[in-house]
Amino acid sequence: MLTANGPAALTQMLSHGGHLSADWRGPFLRVDRARFIPDRIWVRGDDGYTPLDRAADPDRWDHLAYADEALVTQVEDPPDAEVARTPSSSASMPRIVARMLAALRAEDGHRVLEIGAGTGYNAALLAARLGDEQVTSVEVDAELAERARASLRTAGYAPAVVTGDGAEGWVARAPYDRLIATCSVHDVPRAWIEQTKPGGIIVIPWGTTLRNGVLLQLTVEHCPDGPVASGRVVDDAAFMWMRAQAPPRDVMAIARANPRQPHRTRPARPRQR
Repeated sequence: MLTANGPAALTQMLSHGGHLSADWRGPFLRVDRARFIPDRIWVRGDDGYTPLDRAADPDRWDHLAYADEALVTQVEDPPDAEVARTPSSSASMPRIVARMLAALRAEDGHRVLEIGAGTGYNAALLAARLGDEQVTSVEVDAELAERARASLRTAGYAPAVVTGDGAEGWVARAPYDRLIATCSVHDVPRAWIEQTKPGGIIVIPWGTTLRNGVLLQLTVEHCPDGPVASGRVVDDAAFMWMRAQAPPRDVMAIARANPRQPHRTRPARPRQR
């Protein structure tokens, strides 16, 4: 019998909803999402995000840790703010995590580069499927990187988590068979294409300052003038922007004020400079 909360219940929910492919069911069962959720999270309300501490409300925290919801795990507001309005990192909605991993089409023996370690949960899933030595995750925020390393160690996984600018990839362990980003971009960094093998797949959230919400699956080809990447929109996926490409705050405010925007009806062609 399944308990109300836990990896088994989360896995069953994702499977029954058609979000989890068979090859990723094992990793979702083995990796406990709650181990990667900090004791303080931020819950969205009418005026912003209010803090929820595990010690103060353990039942609600536990429910959210295994819910199919995105959880804000870091804000830029002062530590004592009763309401936060500037989230800077989050644990993605599990169904989106599962869909992105399915789009990655990872296979045994593949070397994967993840852009944005965040909580470390996605890196743990990759490591559970492919092995620690096959996974490298780059995180620009040193505090988040260290927290992810600690959570991964506690959970029994040891992929490489390095602190650096994800826009530069991580050339020391290149080339990669697969690249996945957990942040939105509007320009696909050239380093990502150059560090991916011919025939390799790149899965990234992509958008513009007025439309942040599609998932691209790109395939890399090496041409006489250098590698190129092309592909199609495979899903919806609104993520926080990669910090190097974050639009100005006033543009973000305009976008938030107009949340209902038309969806694309044909594949996008991101710039590849």
